[in-house]
Amino acid sequence: MSVLKKFFKDTIIYGLATVLPRLMNFILVPLHTGKLETSSYSDNTTFYVYAAFFNVLLTYGMETSFFRFFNKSEEKNKVFSTTFIGLVITTFLFLALVIIFNQELSGWLNIAPKYFNILVGLLVLDTLVVAPFAYLRATGRPIKFAAIKIANIVIYVLLNYVFLWAIPKFNIDFPGYDKSDLVQYIFIANLVASVMTLLMLIPYFFKTKLEFSTPIFKQLLNYGWPIMVAGLAYVINENFDKWILPYLLGKDINGAYSGCYKIAMFMTIFIQAFRLGAEPFFFSHSKEINAKQTYALIMKYFVIVGSFMLVFIISYLDIFKELLVKDESYWQAITIVPIVLLANLCLGIYFNLAIWYKLTDKTIYGMYLSIVGAIITIVFNLVMIDKIGFIASAWATLAAYGIMMVLSYVIGQKYYTVPYDLKKILGYLVLAIIVSIISLNTNANYYINTFLVLLFLACIVLLEKNELKQLLNR
Repeated sequence: MSVLKKFFKDTIIYGLATVLPRLMNFILVPLHTGKLETSSYSDNTTFYVYAAFFNVLLTYGMETSFFRFFNKSEEKNKVFSTTFIGLVITTFLFLALVIIFNQELSGWLNIAPKYFNILVGLLVLDTLVVAPFAYLRATGRPIKFAAIKIANIVIYVLLNYVFLWAIPKFNIDFPGYDKSDLVQYIFIANLVASVMTLLMLIPYFFKTKLEFSTPIFKQLLNYGWPIMVAGLAYVINENFDKWILPYLLGKDINGAYSGCYKIAMFMTIFIQAFRLGAEPFFFSHSKEINAKQTYALIMKYFVIVGSFMLVFIISYLDIFKELLVKDESYWQAITIVPIVLLANLCLGIYFNLAIWYKLTDKTIYGMYLSIVGAIITIVFNLVMIDKIGFIASAWATLAAYGIMMVLSYVIGQKYYTVPYDLKKILGYLVLAIIVSIISLNTNANYYINTFLVLLFLACIVLLEKNELKQLLNR
Protein backbone atom coordinates (compact mmCIF):
# COMPACT_ATOMS: atom_id res chain seq x y z
CA MET A 1 0.00 0.00 0.00
CA SER A 2 1.42 3.40 -0.94
CA VAL A 3 2.17 5.93 1.76
CA LEU A 4 -0.64 8.24 0.65
CA LYS A 5 -3.17 5.42 0.49
CA LYS A 6 -2.25 4.39 4.04
CA PHE A 7 -2.62 8.01 5.14
CA PHE A 8 -6.05 8.33 3.54
CA LYS A 9 -7.16 4.95 4.90
CA ASP A 10 -6.22 5.86 8.47
CA THR A 11 -7.70 9.33 8.09
CA ILE A 12 -10.99 7.85 6.86
CA ILE A 13 -11.16 5.45 9.80
CA TYR A 14 -10.20 8.11 12.32
CA GLY A 15 -12.57 10.39 10.47
CA LEU A 16 -15.40 7.94 11.09
CA ALA A 17 -14.51 8.03 14.77
CA THR A 18 -14.92 11.79 14.61
CA VAL A 19 -17.52 12.26 11.88
CA LEU A 20 -20.05 9.76 13.19
CA PRO A 21 -20.03 11.16 16.74
CA ARG A 22 -20.26 14.72 15.40
CA LEU A 23 -23.03 13.72 13.02
CA MET A 24 -24.87 12.14 15.91
CA ASN A 25 -24.32 15.40 17.76
CA PHE A 26 -26.08 17.07 14.86
CA ILE A 27 -29.06 14.89 15.72
CA LEU A 28 -28.94 16.53 19.13
CA VAL A 29 -28.87 20.11 17.84
CA PRO A 30 -32.56 20.10 16.86
CA LEU A 31 -33.39 18.34 20.13
CA HIS A 32 -31.45 20.80 22.26
CA THR A 33 -32.57 23.92 20.43
CA GLY A 34 -36.14 22.60 20.44
CA LYS A 35 -36.25 21.70 24.13
CA LEU A 36 -34.05 24.44 25.58
CA GLU A 37 -34.71 28.15 25.53
CA THR A 38 -31.85 30.26 24.18
CA SER A 39 -30.80 31.17 27.74
CA SER A 40 -30.55 27.50 28.76
CA TYR A 41 -28.67 26.71 25.56
CA SER A 42 -26.25 29.45 26.60
CA ASP A 43 -25.70 27.62 29.93
CA ASN A 44 -24.99 24.43 28.00
CA THR A 45 -22.46 26.27 25.86
CA THR A 46 -20.74 27.84 28.86
CA PHE A 47 -20.40 24.43 30.53
CA TYR A 48 -18.49 23.06 27.55
CA VAL A 49 -16.39 26.22 27.23
CA TYR A 50 -15.02 25.52 30.71
CA ALA A 51 -14.68 21.82 29.89
CA ALA A 52 -12.50 22.66 26.87
CA PHE A 53 -10.33 25.05 28.89
CA PHE A 54 -9.69 22.62 31.74
CA ASN A 55 -9.14 19.69 29.37
CA VAL A 56 -6.17 21.55 27.90
CA LEU A 57 -4.80 22.33 31.37
CA LEU A 58 -5.14 18.76 32.62
CA THR A 59 -3.47 17.18 29.57
CA TYR A 60 -0.75 19.90 29.33
CA GLY A 61 0.38 18.94 25.83
CA MET A 62 1.14 15.33 26.74
CA GLU A 63 -0.79 13.78 23.85
CA THR A 64 1.29 15.46 21.14
CA SER A 65 4.47 14.94 23.22
CA PHE A 66 3.62 11.25 23.43
CA PHE A 67 3.38 10.95 19.63
CA ARG A 68 6.67 12.79 19.16
CA PHE A 69 8.72 10.63 21.54
CA PHE A 70 6.88 7.35 21.01
CA ASN A 71 7.79 7.37 17.32
CA LYS A 72 11.48 8.14 17.80
CA SER A 73 12.19 6.37 21.10
CA GLU A 74 13.72 2.92 21.49
CA GLU A 75 11.78 2.52 24.75
CA LYS A 76 8.26 2.95 23.45
CA ASN A 77 6.58 1.14 26.35
CA LYS A 78 8.36 3.36 28.85
CA VAL A 79 7.18 6.47 26.98
CA PHE A 80 3.60 5.24 27.20
CA SER A 81 3.73 4.26 30.86
CA THR A 82 5.44 7.54 31.83
CA THR A 83 2.81 9.53 29.95
CA PHE A 84 0.01 7.53 31.53
CA ILE A 85 1.33 7.67 35.10
CA GLY A 86 2.09 11.39 34.81
CA LEU A 87 -1.46 12.16 33.69
CA VAL A 88 -2.98 9.97 36.41
CA ILE A 89 -0.98 11.68 39.17
CA THR A 90 -1.72 15.23 38.04
CA THR A 91 -5.40 14.41 37.47
CA PHE A 92 -5.86 13.15 41.01
CA LEU A 93 -3.97 16.13 42.39
CA PHE A 94 -6.45 18.33 40.52
CA LEU A 95 -9.34 16.32 41.96
CA ALA A 96 -8.00 16.72 45.50
CA LEU A 97 -7.72 20.50 45.09
CA VAL A 98 -11.23 20.74 43.69
CA ILE A 99 -12.66 18.76 46.59
CA ILE A 100 -10.95 21.12 49.06
CA PHE A 101 -11.96 24.35 47.30
CA ASN A 102 -15.21 23.18 45.71
CA GLN A 103 -17.50 26.04 46.72
CA GLU A 104 -14.92 28.74 46.04
CA LEU A 105 -14.17 27.42 42.54
CA SER A 106 -17.80 26.98 41.49
CA GLY A 107 -18.55 30.50 42.71
CA TRP A 108 -15.53 31.94 40.92
CA LEU A 109 -16.57 30.29 37.65
CA ASN A 110 -20.19 31.34 38.21
CA ILE A 111 -21.43 27.76 37.69
CA ALA A 112 -24.13 26.15 39.83
CA PRO A 113 -22.50 23.66 42.25
CA LYS A 114 -24.34 20.64 40.80
CA TYR A 115 -23.16 21.55 37.28
CA PHE A 116 -19.65 22.16 38.57
CA ASN A 117 -19.44 18.74 40.23
CA ILE A 118 -20.52 17.03 37.01
CA LEU A 119 -17.94 19.09 35.13
CA VAL A 120 -15.17 17.95 37.48
CA GLY A 121 -16.17 14.30 37.12
CA LEU A 122 -16.22 14.63 33.35
CA LEU A 123 -12.78 16.27 33.29
CA VAL A 124 -11.23 13.54 35.44
CA LEU A 125 -12.69 10.71 33.37
CA ASP A 126 -11.75 12.26 30.03
CA THR A 127 -8.17 12.95 31.13
CA LEU A 128 -7.61 9.39 32.35
CA VAL A 129 -8.32 8.00 28.87
CA VAL A 130 -6.04 10.38 26.94
CA ALA A 131 -2.97 8.11 27.10
CA PRO A 132 -4.82 4.88 26.17
CA PHE A 133 -6.49 6.58 23.21
CA ALA A 134 -3.14 8.01 22.09
CA TYR A 135 -1.61 4.53 22.40
CA LEU A 136 -4.26 3.09 20.07
CA ARG A 137 -3.51 5.77 17.48
CA ALA A 138 0.28 5.49 17.76
CA THR A 139 0.24 1.69 17.43
CA GLY A 140 -2.00 1.78 14.35
CA ARG A 141 -5.31 0.55 15.77
CA PRO A 142 -7.77 2.97 14.24
CA ILE A 143 -10.68 0.49 14.20
CA LYS A 144 -10.50 -0.12 17.95
CA PHE A 145 -10.14 3.63 18.49
CA ALA A 146 -13.16 4.33 16.30
CA ALA A 147 -15.30 1.63 17.93
CA ILE A 148 -14.82 3.02 21.44
CA LYS A 149 -15.35 6.63 20.32
CA ILE A 150 -18.55 5.69 18.52
CA ALA A 151 -19.81 3.65 21.49
CA ASN A 152 -19.27 6.72 23.68
CA ILE A 153 -21.37 8.98 21.50
CA VAL A 154 -24.13 6.38 21.00
CA ILE A 155 -24.57 6.18 24.78
CA TYR A 156 -24.52 9.96 25.05
CA VAL A 157 -27.08 10.51 22.29
CA LEU A 158 -29.45 7.80 23.50
CA LEU A 159 -29.41 9.19 27.04
CA ASN A 160 -30.09 12.68 25.71
CA TYR A 161 -33.21 11.40 23.97
CA VAL A 162 -34.27 9.46 27.05
CA PHE A 163 -33.91 12.47 29.35
CA LEU A 164 -35.06 15.29 27.08
CA TRP A 165 -37.61 13.55 24.86
CA ALA A 166 -38.82 10.13 26.07
CA ILE A 167 -39.40 10.90 29.76
CA PRO A 168 -41.46 14.08 29.15
CA LYS A 169 -43.33 12.68 26.14
CA PHE A 170 -44.42 9.39 27.74
CA ASN A 171 -44.67 10.74 31.30
CA ILE A 172 -42.18 8.17 32.54
CA ASP A 173 -41.83 8.14 36.32
CA PHE A 174 -38.16 8.95 36.81
CA PRO A 175 -37.16 9.69 40.45
CA GLY A 176 -36.03 13.28 40.95
CA TYR A 177 -36.68 14.30 37.33
CA ASP A 178 -36.81 18.11 37.05
CA LYS A 179 -38.54 19.46 33.96
CA SER A 180 -37.52 23.00 34.88
CA ASP A 181 -33.81 22.17 34.56
CA LEU A 182 -33.43 20.01 31.47
CA VAL A 183 -29.92 21.19 30.66
CA GLN A 184 -28.46 19.24 33.61
CA TYR A 185 -29.43 15.98 31.90
CA ILE A 186 -27.19 16.79 28.93
CA PHE A 187 -24.27 16.92 31.35
CA ILE A 188 -25.34 13.75 33.17
CA ALA A 189 -25.60 11.88 29.85
CA ASN A 190 -22.06 12.96 29.00
CA LEU A 191 -20.79 11.81 32.40
CA VAL A 192 -22.34 8.36 32.03
CA ALA A 193 -20.87 7.99 28.52
CA SER A 194 -17.42 8.92 29.84
CA VAL A 195 -17.68 6.32 32.60
CA MET A 196 -18.45 3.63 30.01
CA THR A 197 -15.51 4.77 27.86
CA LEU A 198 -13.16 4.46 30.82
CA LEU A 199 -14.40 0.92 31.46
CA MET A 200 -13.82 -0.05 27.82
CA LEU A 201 -10.24 1.28 27.93
CA ILE A 202 -9.21 -0.25 31.27
CA PRO A 203 -7.45 -3.23 29.55
CA TYR A 204 -5.09 -0.73 27.89
CA PHE A 205 -4.06 0.65 31.27
CA PHE A 206 -2.08 -2.55 31.76
CA LYS A 207 -0.82 -3.22 28.24
CA THR A 208 2.75 -2.53 29.32
CA LYS A 209 4.74 -2.67 32.51
CA LEU A 210 3.98 0.52 34.42
CA GLU A 211 7.23 2.29 35.15
CA PHE A 212 7.87 6.00 35.49
CA SER A 213 10.96 7.58 33.92
CA THR A 214 11.82 11.02 35.26
CA PRO A 215 14.12 11.90 32.30
CA ILE A 216 11.40 10.93 29.80
CA PHE A 217 8.78 12.88 31.74
CA LYS A 218 11.01 15.97 31.66
CA GLN A 219 11.36 15.60 27.89
CA LEU A 220 7.60 15.23 27.52
CA LEU A 221 7.02 18.34 29.64
CA ASN A 222 9.62 20.45 27.81
CA TYR A 223 8.08 19.54 24.48
CA GLY A 224 4.49 19.75 25.66
CA TRP A 225 4.20 22.91 27.75
CA PRO A 226 4.26 25.29 24.75
CA ILE A 227 1.59 23.09 23.18
CA MET A 228 -0.49 23.48 26.34
CA VAL A 229 -0.19 27.27 26.19
CA ALA A 230 -1.06 27.14 22.50
CA GLY A 231 -4.03 24.93 23.37
CA LEU A 232 -5.27 27.42 25.95
CA ALA A 233 -4.94 30.19 23.39
CA TYR A 234 -6.85 28.01 20.92
CA VAL A 235 -9.65 27.56 23.46
CA ILE A 236 -9.77 31.33 23.83
CA ASN A 237 -9.95 31.72 20.04
CA GLU A 238 -12.76 29.19 19.83
CA ASN A 239 -14.74 30.09 22.91
CA PHE A 240 -14.04 33.61 24.15
CA ASP A 241 -16.98 34.86 22.09
CA LYS A 242 -19.38 32.39 23.70
CA TRP A 243 -18.03 33.29 27.14
CA ILE A 244 -18.21 37.08 26.76
CA LEU A 245 -21.48 37.42 24.83
CA PRO A 246 -23.74 36.55 27.82
CA TYR A 247 -22.16 39.40 29.77
CA LEU A 248 -22.29 41.98 26.96
CA LEU A 249 -25.45 41.06 25.05
CA GLY A 250 -27.26 38.57 27.28
CA LYS A 251 -27.80 34.82 27.42
CA ASP A 252 -30.53 34.84 24.76
CA ILE A 253 -28.19 36.31 22.14
CA ASN A 254 -25.42 33.93 23.16
CA GLY A 255 -27.78 30.97 22.87
CA ALA A 256 -28.83 32.00 19.35
CA TYR A 257 -25.21 32.63 18.37
CA SER A 258 -24.07 29.28 19.77
CA GLY A 259 -26.93 27.41 18.09
CA CYS A 260 -26.16 28.84 14.64
CA TYR A 261 -22.44 28.26 15.24
CA LYS A 262 -23.23 24.54 15.28
CA ILE A 263 -23.97 24.64 11.54
CA ALA A 264 -20.28 25.34 10.97
CA MET A 265 -19.47 22.05 12.70
CA PHE A 266 -19.35 20.34 9.31
CA MET A 267 -16.04 22.08 8.68
CA THR A 268 -14.89 21.37 12.24
CA ILE A 269 -15.61 17.66 11.75
CA PHE A 270 -13.52 17.58 8.60
CA ILE A 271 -10.62 19.34 10.32
CA GLN A 272 -10.74 17.09 13.37
CA ALA A 273 -10.83 13.95 11.24
CA PHE A 274 -7.84 15.23 9.30
CA ARG A 275 -5.87 15.99 12.48
CA LEU A 276 -6.50 12.56 13.98
CA GLY A 277 -5.14 10.83 10.91
CA ALA A 278 -2.47 13.37 9.99
CA GLU A 279 -0.62 13.98 13.24
CA PRO A 280 0.69 10.40 13.75
CA PHE A 281 1.33 10.11 9.99
CA PHE A 282 3.34 13.34 9.78
CA PHE A 283 5.60 12.25 12.64
CA SER A 284 6.12 8.69 11.39
CA HIS A 285 6.72 9.84 7.78
CA SER A 286 9.14 12.68 8.61
CA LYS A 287 12.30 10.68 7.86
CA GLU A 288 11.22 9.69 4.36
CA ILE A 289 13.07 11.30 1.44
CA ASN A 290 9.91 12.65 -0.17
CA ALA A 291 8.27 13.73 3.10
CA LYS A 292 8.01 17.42 2.21
CA GLN A 293 6.49 16.70 -1.19
CA THR A 294 3.93 14.45 0.49
CA TYR A 295 3.04 17.17 3.01
CA ALA A 296 2.59 19.67 0.18
CA LEU A 297 0.31 17.30 -1.72
CA ILE A 298 -1.80 16.61 1.37
CA MET A 299 -2.15 20.35 1.97
CA LYS A 300 -3.43 20.95 -1.55
CA TYR A 301 -6.12 18.28 -1.29
CA PHE A 302 -7.04 19.44 2.19
CA VAL A 303 -7.74 22.90 0.75
CA ILE A 304 -9.66 21.41 -2.18
CA VAL A 305 -11.97 19.41 0.08
CA GLY A 306 -12.35 22.27 2.57
CA SER A 307 -13.12 24.79 -0.17
CA PHE A 308 -15.75 22.51 -1.68
CA MET A 309 -17.36 22.07 1.75
CA LEU A 310 -17.44 25.86 2.17
CA VAL A 311 -19.22 26.30 -1.17
CA PHE A 312 -21.63 23.42 -0.59
CA ILE A 313 -22.77 24.42 2.92
CA ILE A 314 -23.22 28.09 2.03
CA SER A 315 -25.12 27.22 -1.14
CA TYR A 316 -27.67 25.22 0.87
CA LEU A 317 -27.50 27.20 4.10
CA ASP A 318 -31.27 27.64 4.41
CA ILE A 319 -31.74 23.87 4.25
CA PHE A 320 -29.12 23.24 6.93
CA LYS A 321 -30.66 25.99 9.05
CA GLU A 322 -34.11 24.42 8.98
CA LEU A 323 -32.79 20.90 9.55
CA LEU A 324 -30.51 21.69 12.49
CA VAL A 325 -31.91 24.78 14.19
CA LYS A 326 -35.67 24.54 13.88
CA ASP A 327 -36.55 27.16 16.49
CA GLU A 328 -36.72 30.46 14.58
CA SER A 329 -35.67 32.43 17.67
CA TYR A 330 -32.14 31.14 17.00
CA TRP A 331 -32.07 32.32 13.37
CA GLN A 332 -31.27 35.90 14.31
CA ALA A 333 -27.61 34.81 14.32
CA ILE A 334 -27.58 32.88 11.02
CA THR A 335 -25.38 35.54 9.35
CA ILE A 336 -22.35 34.30 11.30
CA VAL A 337 -22.25 30.91 9.55
CA PRO A 338 -20.39 31.81 6.30
CA ILE A 339 -17.79 33.79 8.26
CA VAL A 340 -17.24 31.01 10.80
CA LEU A 341 -16.98 28.39 8.04
CA LEU A 342 -14.20 30.34 6.33
CA ALA A 343 -12.51 30.93 9.69
CA ASN A 344 -12.48 27.20 10.39
CA LEU A 345 -11.04 26.48 6.96
CA CYS A 346 -8.19 28.90 7.77
CA LEU A 347 -7.74 27.08 11.07
CA GLY A 348 -7.50 23.75 9.25
CA ILE A 349 -4.80 25.14 6.96
CA TYR A 350 -2.98 26.44 10.03
CA PHE A 351 -3.08 22.98 11.63
CA ASN A 352 -1.65 21.55 8.40
CA LEU A 353 1.12 24.13 8.35
CA ALA A 354 1.89 23.52 12.04
CA ILE A 355 3.90 20.43 11.17
CA TRP A 356 6.99 22.63 10.71
CA TYR A 357 7.32 23.58 14.36
CA LYS A 358 6.36 20.12 15.61
CA LEU A 359 8.97 18.34 13.49
CA THR A 360 11.72 20.85 14.26
CA ASP A 361 10.91 20.79 18.01
CA LYS A 362 10.13 24.52 17.91
CA THR A 363 6.74 24.16 19.57
CA ILE A 364 7.38 27.49 21.27
CA TYR A 365 6.38 29.10 17.95
CA GLY A 366 3.03 27.34 18.08
CA MET A 367 2.54 28.97 21.44
CA TYR A 368 3.49 32.42 20.11
CA LEU A 369 1.17 32.10 17.12
CA SER A 370 -1.75 30.98 19.25
CA ILE A 371 -1.17 33.83 21.68
CA VAL A 372 -1.27 36.28 18.77
CA GLY A 373 -4.61 34.76 17.74
CA ALA A 374 -5.95 34.95 21.28
CA ILE A 375 -4.99 38.62 21.60
CA ILE A 376 -6.75 39.42 18.31
CA THR A 377 -9.83 37.49 19.46
CA ILE A 378 -10.04 39.22 22.84
CA VAL A 379 -9.35 42.75 21.61
CA PHE A 380 -11.63 42.51 18.56
CA ASN A 381 -14.52 41.15 20.62
CA LEU A 382 -14.18 43.70 23.41
CA VAL A 383 -13.88 46.64 21.03
CA MET A 384 -16.34 45.69 18.30
CA ILE A 385 -19.25 43.84 19.97
CA ASP A 386 -20.64 47.10 21.34
CA LYS A 387 -20.40 48.64 17.85
CA ILE A 388 -21.68 45.92 15.50
CA GLY A 389 -23.14 43.29 17.80
CA PHE A 390 -22.58 39.52 17.83
CA ILE A 391 -21.33 39.49 14.21
CA ALA A 392 -18.11 40.99 15.59
CA SER A 393 -17.35 37.66 17.27
CA ALA A 394 -17.49 35.83 13.94
CA TRP A 395 -15.21 38.38 12.27
CA ALA A 396 -12.82 38.16 15.24
CA THR A 397 -12.55 34.40 14.72
CA LEU A 398 -11.79 34.84 11.02
CA ALA A 399 -9.22 37.57 11.69
CA ALA A 400 -7.45 35.48 14.34
CA TYR A 401 -7.23 32.27 12.31
CA GLY A 402 -6.43 34.07 9.07
CA ILE A 403 -3.49 35.94 10.59
CA MET A 404 -2.25 32.81 12.39
CA MET A 405 -2.35 30.93 9.09
CA VAL A 406 -0.34 33.56 7.20
CA LEU A 407 2.25 33.99 9.97
CA SER A 408 2.72 30.23 10.31
CA TYR A 409 3.41 29.89 6.59
CA VAL A 410 5.88 32.79 6.47
CA ILE A 411 7.84 31.71 9.57
CA GLY A 412 7.61 27.99 8.80
CA GLN A 413 9.20 28.33 5.37
CA LYS A 414 12.32 29.70 7.06
CA TYR A 415 12.79 26.69 9.33
CA TYR A 416 11.22 23.82 7.38
CA THR A 417 10.63 24.59 3.72
CA VAL A 418 7.72 22.69 2.19
CA PRO A 419 6.99 23.20 -1.54
CA TYR A 420 3.31 24.08 -1.20
CA ASP A 421 1.50 24.80 -4.46
CA LEU A 422 0.52 28.35 -3.47
CA LYS A 423 -0.87 29.22 -6.88
CA LYS A 424 -3.50 26.47 -6.79
CA ILE A 425 -4.17 26.72 -3.04
CA LEU A 426 -4.88 30.44 -3.22
CA GLY A 427 -6.80 29.96 -6.45
CA TYR A 428 -9.17 27.43 -4.90
CA LEU A 429 -9.67 29.61 -1.81
CA VAL A 430 -10.44 32.73 -3.81
CA LEU A 431 -12.74 30.86 -6.18
CA ALA A 432 -14.60 29.29 -3.23
CA ILE A 433 -15.10 32.69 -1.62
CA ILE A 434 -16.38 34.23 -4.85
CA VAL A 435 -18.81 31.36 -5.50
CA SER A 436 -19.99 31.51 -1.87
CA ILE A 437 -20.68 35.25 -2.07
CA ILE A 438 -22.67 34.78 -5.28
CA SER A 439 -24.72 31.94 -3.75
CA LEU A 440 -25.55 34.08 -0.72
CA ASN A 441 -27.10 36.66 -3.05
CA THR A 442 -29.35 34.39 -5.11
CA ASN A 443 -32.22 34.52 -2.58
CA ALA A 444 -31.79 30.80 -1.91
CA ASN A 445 -32.44 29.90 -5.56
CA TYR A 446 -31.31 26.28 -5.42
CA TYR A 447 -31.19 25.87 -9.21
CA ILE A 448 -28.56 28.61 -9.44
CA ASN A 449 -26.76 27.43 -6.31
CA THR A 450 -26.63 23.83 -7.51
CA PHE A 451 -25.17 25.04 -10.81
CA LEU A 452 -22.51 26.98 -8.85
CA VAL A 453 -21.62 23.91 -6.76
CA LEU A 454 -21.30 21.73 -9.86
CA LEU A 455 -19.27 24.41 -11.62
CA PHE A 456 -16.84 24.59 -8.71
CA LEU A 457 -16.56 20.79 -8.65
CA ALA A 458 -15.96 20.73 -12.41
CA CYS A 459 -13.09 23.20 -12.02
CA ILE A 460 -11.45 20.91 -9.46
CA VAL A 461 -11.81 17.82 -11.64
CA LEU A 462 -10.52 19.66 -14.71
CA LEU A 463 -7.43 21.00 -12.94
CA GLU A 464 -6.58 17.86 -10.95
CA LYS A 465 -7.72 14.99 -13.16
CA ASN A 466 -4.23 13.91 -14.28
CA GLU A 467 -2.80 13.90 -10.78
CA LEU A 468 -5.87 12.16 -9.38
CA LYS A 469 -5.46 9.39 -11.96
CA GLN A 470 -1.83 8.93 -10.93
CA LEU A 471 -2.71 8.79 -7.23
CA LEU A 472 -5.51 6.28 -7.74
CA ASN A 473 -3.26 4.02 -9.83
CA ARG A 474 -0.48 3.87 -7.20
